[in-house]
Amino acid sequence: MKSDSTLKTKLESALTSRDHRHTRRRLPDFLTSELLIDFTSNDYLSLSTSHHLRNHFLFKLSIAPHVLGSAGSRLLVNGPAHAQLEDRLRLFFATESALLFNSGFDANVGFFSCIPQKGDVIVHDEYVHASVHDGMRASRVDRECLIPFAHNSVEALRLALTTARHRIENGQSVFVAVESLYSMDGTFAPLTEMVEVIDEIFPAGNAYFIVDEAHSTGIYGPQGRGRVAMLGLENRVLARLHTFGKALAASGAVIVTNTVVRDYLLNYARPLIYTTSPTYATIIAADASFDMLIDGTASYVRL
Repeated sequence: MKSDSTLKTKLESALTSRDHRHTRRRLPDFLTSELLIDFTSNDYLSLSTSHHLRNHFLFKLSIAPHVLGSAGSRLLVNGPAHAQLEDRLRLFFATESALLFNSGFDANVGFFSCIPQKGDVIVHDEYVHASVHDGMRASRVDRECLIPFAHNSVEALRLALTTARHRIENGQSVFVAVESLYSMDGTFAPLTEMVEVIDEIFPAGNAYFIVDEAHSTGIYGPQGRGRVAMLGLENRVLARLHTFGKALAASGAVIVTNTVVRDYLLNYARPLIYTTSPTYATIIAADASFDMLIDGTASYVRL
């Protein structure tokens, strides 16, 4: 880039503006971070430093028939480890089906960009994750049909749903997007009350609840299944997102939902279709972490 280019000037000006507002992002200093106590990562259970998990993962790697690579998109090569983990998670989360993604970001963008249809409405908590916003912006939903409501306010949700009801016609749907636990504020969504309001305003069942469990997976609910399971709401939520890169010390994510939504995502979710699937080693690492949930190790650490 030329030192006097217009593009360079614009980029530097934007970065300087962030400096003035104290919002400029920088990578942590790796050389000094080893000397610091971790108050910032998502490694909630410290499983990334668990010798038990490390040894268990290495053992699973040693006996796995495939370790390196993944050979391409899931639609080209459906690795046996990937299919087996999805089946395991389907049973673990007590749902019809499960679909793996490379990250929670990819999963949210994939879901919200393709599942809501033209004429539908998306109602969302004002603090919902950036990945949901990116998915909504890429969706077929008209901008005036993206309706935010005040954070965790059941009454604000009621007003937003009432507005949404007046904007849809017969055969159209409303999607409600929230997180079960908001990491930046440490607040829990009142999921039970929200479900009751959704059912009250849309008794025909054409409003669907989508819950991002990224920050509650492994921490809350029976064996770390999340707050939806903790509250017994599994059958009242269309889709749940669980990520592996936080409390589980792995990487990747899964959407647990019904078979129709899963098949639609396989056909239309671009972040899934046009990317290389997680490597075998990544899948084995996630599988090892779920072993920790199921055998009670994670519960012991949590306590």
